Amino acid sequence: MAPSVSSSSSTTSTSTSPSTSASASTSTSTGVSTTAVTAAAAARKKRSLVPSRWKEAVRVVSMAECREAALTLAHAFAADDYARYLVDDCSGVGGGGGGGGVGGGDVHGKVTNAVSAEEEDRWRLHVDILTYTVAAHCMSGLATAVGPECDSVALWVPPGKQIDGWWTRLRSGMWRLYFQLSPEGKKRYFQEILPLLHDTKAAVLGDRDHDAWYLVYLGTKPSSQGRGYAARLLQDMMARADAENRPIYLESSSQANNAYYEKFGFEVKRDIFLERGPVPVRLSIMVREPRVPGCKVAYASPNHPSSMARKFAAAAATASGNGGGGSGAGSGKGWM
Repeated sequence: MAPSVSSSSSTTSTSTSPSTSASASTSTSTGVSTTAVTAAAAARKKRSLVPSRWKEAVRVVSMAECREAALTLAHAFAADDYARYLVDDCSGVGGGGGGGGVGGGDVHGKVTNAVSAEEEDRWRLHVDILTYTVAAHCMSGLATAVGPECDSVALWVPPGKQIDGWWTRLRSGMWRLYFQLSPEGKKRYFQEILPLLHDTKAAVLGDRDHDAWYLVYLGTKPSSQGRGYAARLLQDMMARADAENRPIYLESSSQANNAYYEKFGFEVKRDIFLERGPVPVRLSIMVREPRVPGCKVAYASPNHPSSMARKFAAAAATASGNGGGGSGAGSGKGWM
């Protein structure tokens, strides 16, 4: 950092007589001080290490930003059903630790501490999963972001690409999941989720399975909501997919998000369910077909099956007093 400009030497050199010394010094000192502050502020602004285009432009995420991008997604999916399904066991938090009826603050304190520790462990695992996932997409897929601090992040699998090769699994750290997940977590991830998502994508897209852009994650950190970041990431890829005449495929774990994606031309093709937990987790399979450049995006009909399902879910939530709404983050499998 360059030292700040001193005004004392300047004021001394411009003093011409003892009688006018004080006034000259004051005026000159004030002038130099104001100029120096303005120049220093401008210099600091110009020397910012954050590229100015990062504030608005869509960019490719590098490995150096991997952890930051993963944290954005982690906060975006903190309350997401699909994310919790990966790290929660069927036995629940602190199972069997209540000690029914045994009095004393010591027992209660131990149970509380155990629950807190398990919650922290699940959060760390959640962050690790997304860190490995972002790294894998940086290496073998495509990760894009917008905002100066990776405020919104999208993970894509380009047409004809795979991110589950052994070399990618090794370098990204994905191999660690086998040792980090609980026995039930391993069954959910390796025996249920991966085969189901793979087979469903192949069944829905058919011959175009390897010719589509696959949106794996789209998330916006809660503090950056309402700025249109997620829409910018979607529109950037939609323009590319349209130019290449390719569809875009995604799974949405939020019925509320389906309406958002429908505004961009996505249509629900089918619903699938993850059923190893106490409550099934629904994933809506959505596809956006390529459009002729300049063609207006078609909105879903009010009578579309997914729209009817949303109306039913909203009515049920209102009736039960559970206002429906999430943590306020974006996703392909979470909240916008």
